[in-house]
Amino acid sequence: MGNVVVFDHPLIKHKLTFIRDKNTGSKEFRELVTEVSMLMGYEVTRDLPLEEIEIETPLTKMKSQVISGKKVGLIPILRAGLGMVDGMLNLLPAARVGHIGLYRDPETLKPVEYYCKLPQDIEERELIVLDPMLATGGSAVAAIDFLKKRGATSIKLVCLIAAPEGVKAVTDSHPDVDIYVAALDEKLNDHAYIVPGLGDAGDRLFGTK
Repeated sequence: MGNVVVFDHPLIKHKLTFIRDKNTGSKEFRELVTEVSMLMGYEVTRDLPLEEIEIETPLTKMKSQVISGKKVGLIPILRAGLGMVDGMLNLLPAARVGHIGLYRDPETLKPVEYYCKLPQDIEERELIVLDPMLATGGSAVAAIDFLKKRGATSIKLVCLIAAPEGVKAVTDSHPDVDIYVAALDEKLNDHAYIVPGLGDAGDRLFGTK
């Protein structure tokens, strides 16, 4: 069963308040999303494996630890997931970035992939899927499906805000995927928006309606 981690760090709670505030403009919204993504990245990368190497300080030789093993891939779900990439890259500058674009078919209501560009070696990478909102969970489940079909074996999902319905959808479909959220909100409304939420993350990031 995948774990669900809800962050309780004061800095994340503080910044999330202003992300939610409808009076926060696009520029500040983007900066805050970047900052919160970076703060979340500390916990998301907690279990990266380490190896010991020898270095020389100005005083003496010593053994010290560096990250080893699996390389990391960041996979934003277009378009809102793009807002979380820079914060993660601040921590993981060597990570490769792939992109998945999805839209909902108006008749079947199922997610359809319209764009997918991934690192060639995703089966060797620890993949971190980025999407600010986990609402119904349809897009996240579909994106993870696509990644697994292409050989991915290690996947985490990182979202700013989630609804219980979205968390359940992902954990039911992909029990091996850990979910990290800055806040778990109350519910979805009749239009599948998270309540209290923050509105449409893509529109607020990019200044569209």
